[in-house]
Amino acid sequence: MAVVIIGTLDTKSEELGFARDVIKAQGVDVHIVDVGVMGDPVFEPDTSASEVAEAAGTTLDHLRDNADRGEAMEAMSDGAAAVAEGLHDEGVLDGVLGLGGSGNTSIATAAMRALPVGVPKLMVSTMASGDTEPYVGSRDIAMLYSVADIEGLNQLSRQVIANAALAMVGMVANEPDVEVEDRPTIGMTMFGVTTPCVQTARKILESKGYETIVFHATGTGGKAMESLIEEGIIDGVLDVTTTEWADELVGGVLSAGPERLDAAGKAGIPQVVSTGALDMVNFGPRESVPEEFAGRQFHVHNPQVTLMRTTPEENAELGEIIANKLNAATGPTALVLPMAGVSMIDVEGEDFYDPEADAALFDALREHLDSDVEVVEMDTDINDEAFAETLAETLDAYMREAGLGPKA
Repeated sequence: MAVVIIGTLDTKSEELGFARDVIKAQGVDVHIVDVGVMGDPVFEPDTSASEVAEAAGTTLDHLRDNADRGEAMEAMSDGAAAVAEGLHDEGVLDGVLGLGGSGNTSIATAAMRALPVGVPKLMVSTMASGDTEPYVGSRDIAMLYSVADIEGLNQLSRQVIANAALAMVGMVANEPDVEVEDRPTIGMTMFGVTTPCVQTARKILESKGYETIVFHATGTGGKAMESLIEEGIIDGVLDVTTTEWADELVGGVLSAGPERLDAAGKAGIPQVVSTGALDMVNFGPRESVPEEFAGRQFHVHNPQVTLMRTTPEENAELGEIIANKLNAATGPTALVLPMAGVSMIDVEGEDFYDPEADAALFDALREHLDSDVEVVEMDTDINDEAFAETLAETLDAYMREAGLGPKA
């Protein structure tokens, strides 16, 4: 049982040594990975900065003498990730603790993101009270704000670092009393405006013997699902809510990137897809919406979230994009269309009701989809119980045909 601590021993040796001593005092081993480039370590690490650089395909001398800060940071991030993966594979790493400012936060969290979900990961950082998405990504990384800069030990930093060290000890030294069942796992995507659909479909699938993991389609949620599909953790996908593609296309704040909708197709696992919340692009508070969208139709979801209605032209483009993604799938794939509305507010009497825009989406999908993608059209909105039942039953049939269904 060991905690790996990642830090720069040329600048943060006092703080890293303190964290090491707190952890060791609890009877847990420590493996220190030095990622410092500027100078020599104050004490000997278990994995040296030279070894980290070599793991990235370079040398520490090159990074010191010939590289700028950006190149050095990138190399040490790559090297730290490779080292962490190796230590985990060897059974040396049970959890990872990082301490530092923006530099080591970038390096240590790169290593953390290379590790599977479930491995304890904790970053004590001066950057933890701001936008943490670049550091956390789609991994289960906990970030603890250091309050003061991590520069020397004082009454404040000792307490924060000790709390972090003891938290790591608690995570690696205790097995959670969680029952784990061997059931096929379904990844599902949900938004507030598609919640009734997903809840109904989830209950149906769980009653049939599946485990479900629901991802909030907020950009990072879609990325997390795609990542877990690639890792083989997810056996089938009920992609109800593909709204992240609207943000990717139009410029909203919840994009999951251009790889969204790729992983299931590449893995060849069964997927049933719908058009949930493609009626909207997401922004922050109303005043944060870019000026270029002045005159568009908006719906203030709450003080922090403003929704913008997609246009027929945008929906036609979204239809073509999604069709091409599904056409590339190597496994059984269905598209189920809710002809009476793609979200809770895209129904008659609600703000985003726009049959013309929806028709543009559906027409583009029909036009561009290959014949081997099954298309099911239903004269209901997406949150109708019958629609959710069709989604769940279609995926269940695909899973059983592929030999991936629940065991009797």
